[in-house]
Amino acid sequence: MRASLDINGLLLLICGLNLAGTLGYKPVIIVHGLFDGPKQFLMMSRLIQEAHPGTNVSVIDLYDNMASLKPLWVQVQGFKKVLYPIMQEAENGIHLICFSQGGLICRGLLSTLPDHNVQSFISLSSPQAGQYGDTDILKLVFPHYLKAHVFHMCYSSVGQKWSICNFWNDPHQRERFLKSSNYLALLNGERPHREMAEWRKNFLRLNKLVLIGGPDDGVITPWESSHFGFYDINETIVEMKNQEWYVRDSFGLKTLHARGDLAVYVLSGVKHSNWHYNETVFRGCIEEWLT
Repeated sequence: MRASLDINGLLLLICGLNLAGTLGYKPVIIVHGLFDGPKQFLMMSRLIQEAHPGTNVSVIDLYDNMASLKPLWVQVQGFKKVLYPIMQEAENGIHLICFSQGGLICRGLLSTLPDHNVQSFISLSSPQAGQYGDTDILKLVFPHYLKAHVFHMCYSSVGQKWSICNFWNDPHQRERFLKSSNYLALLNGERPHREMAEWRKNFLRLNKLVLIGGPDDGVITPWESSHFGFYDINETIVEMKNQEWYVRDSFGLKTLHARGDLAVYVLSGVKHSNWHYNETVFRGCIEEWLT
């Protein structure tokens, strides 16, 4: 009986691998968020395998938990070393699912890899336009600061050594943000630099950008940041299309949108820690982009 079960299991595995090859399922790489690690994505991996049997799913085991506070450029370089060999072996390309802070890491990867072959970049509740809010995570990292005062720490050489400060975007401290932010301001092309044109070209190698977020997230603040919206100085939401870097097409988002390669999903009732556990989110927003 035991031998029979083992043989059946092996046959199922072989069939799954053959099916994946026949249907052309591309490898999926998952990049976790702040204070996360691979174990938080077991459910997501299982859902992918159930939907597309035999898919090679890799949850990158780097900068887990407290190590996720390291500077984002440091993390980009670390993830790049692991991702690049997978990309080279996948002649038809790969898919990226990047959660929360991981979505910003993935943007760093897409911008700085000149020969990446990412087909779909799924940004799952990620603060793509930045973060500005009194949340539990902020209190955990900076227990003695409220959002109005975090800039004192974040917009300093010391603060920029913390990942959360790399995308802290205080709408009341615009000049300080542009001067001090060594990650988000550069990715958005808000602070000019000599590699802007190259980064834009690299970003536009992407085939599909999928933005997922919702009003009940409770961590991404404002939640519209998951769709590239953000506060103005009055803390009124400015939608993606009206952001200066979109209008100027600084990093290629406007071009990507005009190509028809941007998909936006808004889901209510999903808390930040539940996006990657929620089967409805997977079936309705993610599954179709992983072929």
